[in-house]
Order: sequence, then structure tokens, then C-alpha cells
Amino acid sequence: MKAGVIGAGSMGENHVRTYISLADHCELIGVFDKNEKRAQEIADKYQVKAYSTLDELLEEVDLVSVVVPTEFHYEVGLACIRHNVHMLMEKPIASTVSEAESLIEKAAETGVKIQVGHIELYNPIISILKKAIDNENVIAVEAQRMNPFDPRLAKVDVVQDLMIHDLYILSELVNEEIRDLYAIGKEIDGSQKHTMVLLRFQNGIIGQVTASFKSEEKIRMVRVITEKALYKADLLKMKIEITRPVHYYMKQEIGHMNQKVTECIHFPPVEPLKLELMDFMDSVKNNTEPSITGEDGIRALTLCTEINRFIKNLPK
Repeated sequence: MKAGVIGAGSMGENHVRTYISLADHCELIGVFDKNEKRAQEIADKYQVKAYSTLDELLEEVDLVSVVVPTEFHYEVGLACIRHNVHMLMEKPIASTVSEAESLIEKAAETGVKIQVGHIELYNPIISILKKAIDNENVIAVEAQRMNPFDPRLAKVDVVQDLMIHDLYILSELVNEEIRDLYAIGKEIDGSQKHTMVLLRFQNGIIGQVTASFKSEEKIRMVRVITEKALYKADLLKMKIEITRPVHYYMKQEIGHMNQKVTECIHFPPVEPLKLELMDFMDSVKNNTEPSITGEDGIRALTLCTEINRFIKNLPK
């Protein structure tokens, strides 16, 4: 299969590098970016072609990663559909739900596949954590995703850029839809920069999500509180800590019942992007539904939109 990358920013470069590492699965044809200088820099660095127009790239490939600012997702997505090119669309799927719905409808008419780039679901910690709590009575789930300030993100909304990952992760962990939410946030320079959301899922599980572009520390943490244990998953340090009462490990309950035992599971370094791209290419090759569909992307975008409306006290 022939692949291309649309967008030559830092994440676009990651996609270029990863496609090249998957030479046994595909051939990276080239990259396109409206910033021709940047596109040429990336092309020279990885010895691929920089295309001068989007149409020229799309005429040469079977599939692409769309790694451009969200405001251009709809325009680029339509171009991919016109050329019958399958796309991995970085999250969020589009700027608005109506744009996303239009993309999905038009893609379905032409047989073009859209996979949405919720990369954290390819982190093995999430699948292991989900399996670990399958037989637990879950009380609450929490997630923190925080970044130090980056001038490049001055106009970026933290809900759609960071929080969207954890909203998806928590729903995946508890396998339930969200029933109620309450959100507060700090708006700076016209967009949310620090936001907290309280959730209640259909089965009564409580959720709490915090996302920030104003942290002095980079944090990627998921916690699950059950009746018998506390699970702490650090997505940066690639480990899960499980704290339980000491009697959990004993054949009978004898003395010191208030003592706790913490075990730690470490994971080897992985490249979720590589797993994501391989999964995307497999769905194209085998003509199967993508693991994370456009409809999944709409659900995540709808929830982000609802959170921002709640904060601004806007009608639905």
C-alpha cells in the first residue's frame, strides 16, 4: 500500500517517521503541507517527496494520515473522499458535529474508510487495566492529563486537544455511556486552558477528568477506585500500581487487617502510533471496519462540545 502524510508539524513528522519504520507494510510516498518550506524540510530529512499540492499527493496514495489543525479537517477530508483515499484523521474528527456527520456520510457513499486517531487506546496499559478491573466493583474512575505551557498551543482548546483522550479512555474502561456531567474551566486568550469535569455514567460509576495547558509538570495518570483496590496507571512511566488490603493475599483474615500492599507492574516501552497505523492499514487491506470509527469520533466530539457549552452556560 502507498501512504502519505498531510501536515508537516511535529505530529505530522511522527507519522512520517513511523510509516517509514513500517516499510514491510507500506511505502511512504510523500508529505504535503501548505507551508512548503516545512514540507520540504521533512521530505529532505526522511528522503521522501514533498508535494506542491494536496491533489497531487492524493492521486498517488491509497491512504493518508491527516495531521493538520482541526479547522482544516473537513476540507482535507472531502479532498480525500474525492480521490477515494482512506484516512486516519487525527482527533478531533472535525471542528463541529455537523462537519463530522457530513464527512462520514460522504465517505460511506464512496467506500472510504475513516479511522479517528485516539492513540491512547493503543497504549497497552489501558487494555491491561481494563482487563484487571473486569471483575471488580468499580466505584470511581479519574484521569489527569496536564502539560506545561507551550506558546504553539496559545489558541488551542484543552478539552478537544487533551481531555478528549481521557473522556474516551474512561468510557472504554467502564464500558458505559455518560449520563450526567458538570464542568468548570479557565479560559485564557479565548480558549479553555484548564478544565475539570465531573461525570456520572449510566451504571452509577463516578468519573473525574482534569486537563491543563498550565501545569509545571507533564502528567498522564488514570486511577480506578474499586471496593477492594486502588489502581494507578502512569501512562508516561509505563506502570500500574495496585494497592489492596493485606488480607487479599492471605488464605484467611488474620491480624493487621488495616495494612495495605502495593504491587507494581512495569511495561516495556512501546510506540502506540506504530500500533495505531498498523491497525489502520490492516482495516484497509482486509476491508474491515476501523477499530475507532468516525461514529466513535463523533461521540467524543459531541461530549467535548457539550462540556464547552456547559462551561459557557450555552443552550444545547
